[in-house]
Amino acid sequence: MLLVFYQGLNYDLVMFYLGDGRVVSGSLRSSACASPQRDSELDARATAAFQKLVPRPSCCKATNHPQTSTIPCPRTQHNPATTPTTSLGIFEKTFTTDESQPLIPQTKRYSIIPRRLRTTPIDAPPLQATPEPPPPPPPNPSHNLRRTTTPPIDPHITPPKWTSPVHLPTLLRHPDDLFDKLSALKTEFARKKSLIDSQLRAGLRDQLETTQSGMTHLSDSQKTLQSIKEEMIKIDKIASESQNQITGTDFATINLVSQAHRNFNAVETMRRNLEGFAERVAEVEEMLKEDEADYEAMPNLLRVHYELTRLRNIRDDAMEQISRGDDPGLRVTLEDYFERLDGVVRVFDERIELIAMSLITLVQAENESLVVRFALIVEAEEKSDQRVMALQEALKDHREIATRFQSITDGAKTVRGYKERFLECIKDAAVPQFEKSRQEFMGDPGVLEKSLRWYFNDLNTVRLGMEQKQLMPRKWKIFKTWAVIFHQMMHDFLIGIVEDPETSSSHTLEIVGWPEKYYRKMLKLGFKQEELGVQVIDNRETELVRDFRQLIIKFLDEWIDRIWAAERKDFAERGVDGGNLETDEYGYFRNKNLIDLWRMLREQLEAAANSKRADVVEGVVDAMFQRLRQRQQAWQKMLEDESARYENSTTGDLEGFQPLQDWLVATANDQIACIDDNEEEGRLAYLSDFRKKFSPLVTPQYMDRAEAEVTTLRDGYVDLSTWCMAKFASLVFSVDFRTVMPDFFTPKWYTTTHMARMIATFEEYVSDYRMVLHHSLVDIFIEIFADELLVRYLGSVRNKGAKFRRVDNFQDKIFDDLSTAFEFFNSLPNPEVGNAIKETWRVTEAFLGLLTAEKEQIPDTFAGFKTSYWDLQISWVEAVLRSRDDFERSMLNAVKARAAQMDVVRGPETIMSKVK
Repeated sequence: MLLVFYQGLNYDLVMFYLGDGRVVSGSLRSSACASPQRDSELDARATAAFQKLVPRPSCCKATNHPQTSTIPCPRTQHNPATTPTTSLGIFEKTFTTDESQPLIPQTKRYSIIPRRLRTTPIDAPPLQATPEPPPPPPPNPSHNLRRTTTPPIDPHITPPKWTSPVHLPTLLRHPDDLFDKLSALKTEFARKKSLIDSQLRAGLRDQLETTQSGMTHLSDSQKTLQSIKEEMIKIDKIASESQNQITGTDFATINLVSQAHRNFNAVETMRRNLEGFAERVAEVEEMLKEDEADYEAMPNLLRVHYELTRLRNIRDDAMEQISRGDDPGLRVTLEDYFERLDGVVRVFDERIELIAMSLITLVQAENESLVVRFALIVEAEEKSDQRVMALQEALKDHREIATRFQSITDGAKTVRGYKERFLECIKDAAVPQFEKSRQEFMGDPGVLEKSLRWYFNDLNTVRLGMEQKQLMPRKWKIFKTWAVIFHQMMHDFLIGIVEDPETSSSHTLEIVGWPEKYYRKMLKLGFKQEELGVQVIDNRETELVRDFRQLIIKFLDEWIDRIWAAERKDFAERGVDGGNLETDEYGYFRNKNLIDLWRMLREQLEAAANSKRADVVEGVVDAMFQRLRQRQQAWQKMLEDESARYENSTTGDLEGFQPLQDWLVATANDQIACIDDNEEEGRLAYLSDFRKKFSPLVTPQYMDRAEAEVTTLRDGYVDLSTWCMAKFASLVFSVDFRTVMPDFFTPKWYTTTHMARMIATFEEYVSDYRMVLHHSLVDIFIEIFADELLVRYLGSVRNKGAKFRRVDNFQDKIFDDLSTAFEFFNSLPNPEVGNAIKETWRVTEAFLGLLTAEKEQIPDTFAGFKTSYWDLQISWVEAVLRSRDDFERSMLNAVKARAAQMDVVRGPETIMSKVK
């Protein structure tokens, strides 16, 4: 069987060649023009034809596959040699159809791949090489019919990969799906269709509105063009009639006479103007003198402007006419003649600038007449400038046409710029006010708002006195114009202060907080932020806040570095008389720089609080938390490094050792002072006081995180103070007991009283430091020493030569050592501490059990020990067993075997975790 699939633009052609001369074909419309009714009809036709031509073998008739699918049959054999081929021109494809495989994919009957992408049938072999025919003629785009031709396809182009979307056959695989999924699919498809329909309706409505608007504009344009055309026809008709009434020779003569008459009139007018020019200038001067005596009214202002405008036009006309000549002497003569006018114009311009600079004062004084006359003058000059600029543009772009009308243009010939000078005067009038505000602000940062009160008063005056009373032309929008000019000046004023090297952080903070107040006031005047132009400080609030925060942190770091340098110097010189330590009111050793540290933190916190910004305070407090944690680590490292010098010393040099112990005590006291709140006296510790001060300055969200930071710091202070006590005890064993500890459990141990000597030495330490060590640390110090003594005692089984011989009666010696230690523990002032220590030392019973147990009982003894102390280390047990005089390898193997069988429950850390 041969299946040929022809791909067209709007339909698919499927042909089945059965090898006996029969060919059955069917067309399927593409997705671009498909409809549900048509698809159903084509599906039915294709299914019927397929079932008719490809009957199922009897072995497959009982299957439940849909009838539209071809079921492969294992009995069917295929001979490739008998496979026919079919040629379709450039779409020639050869299919080797194995009837053991389905002819059509079971998941879908046909694909909806875009027509330009699908060049080969689904699951088809590669194309056969055939000559490429000439390209067919292009289709007619005027109608939407099925294409009978297909554009040529390059056989060398590999078609792109494409994944077909999900189709109904994939959703409805079984008959039960019709009941389970059909309703949901109908609802889903109806929803999607409704959504698409609504989107299409909205798009269509917008398109119709746009089209209607365009058609309306086109119609109006056509009407305008038609009216212009009619008027031009009328003009042309009148011109034609006039020319027909006059012959060609007569028209030229009349035109020449008319031009001569105009020239005579222009010369006569210019002669009269020049003859009376000096007298008219004198009249203007006299009017200016009259106005000088009454600056508040200036009654002749409009008349002076009117006369000056006419005189300046006369001068401009004359200078323009003389510029066309070739005699430079005449030009110099005219300039000398008009020189008097230039002086009068300068005086008038000064009067105009004076009025422009005083507009706010005039409005406040209700001198509205002068303001209105000033506005009329500026408006007239603005129109004149516009006319001049339009003429200049016309002359530049259409020189020939403009030159024809140049001789008949009256009025000014140059731009005088009164409107621009008026706007400049607004700025110039505000400059002294801004300078005064700057001086006041630099003297006292807190008066920024007060020093700029005039700014909003002036704008309000413009709004009420000029805008609402319409003293200025409406087209000027004088209030908005004034506000935009003032806003730009405010921007330059603030940016100038920010970038001034002499500006302090206080000034910067005031400027950071000013935009919010500024825009609130401008909103009351009727201006939104976006209407004013650039942001008043260029949106640099975040940058300025960050810079200010970093400035505080910089001072913070400098202070901490100085304090740390002083502390390191004091620590290095601790052997000097006085020890560089001090005592507080309770007599405890203290570092004299701790008070300075917390005072400095409070001052920097106050500086951050002055910003009145929570983000500044939060950033500074975060930096303080970090520096305090780093300080804890730095102290521990410095003490650790110095202690290592004595712990690892082989020369026995103990210079500075006793002061080091004093510094360990003082450092521990400092940590407790940071967190020990004295509730009886109502006095907070440094950390609690610090928390109390910054809490009202930050946001509640930050406070949640700050609580965790405070807890971390508090734990760090506790850990560091405990570490100092542990290091103190370690130094005692490393230095004081260095020669004693190696003798334990050796033959020399039986004849010494090392335990008693060690307890006596420790009692002396406790007695010496009890009064200078914080009371809460005394008991901790004793517990730490007792634990360290126990750990060292149990670890002595690793001493060189340590051996427990039954003939030496080692049990009595161990009991003697423990009795000495327990006697000291019983004498402690705090019985609870003594009882806790003795409870810890009961581990020696298990230790003694390992030493005295029979060989067969050792695994059970170990098991009981391991159950009580889950963190018991097998390496230490091995060392204990090896110290027995009857040690055998089997004892250790039995213990390890028992350890492997035990399932120990982990719990809190015990003393045995420290015994290695």
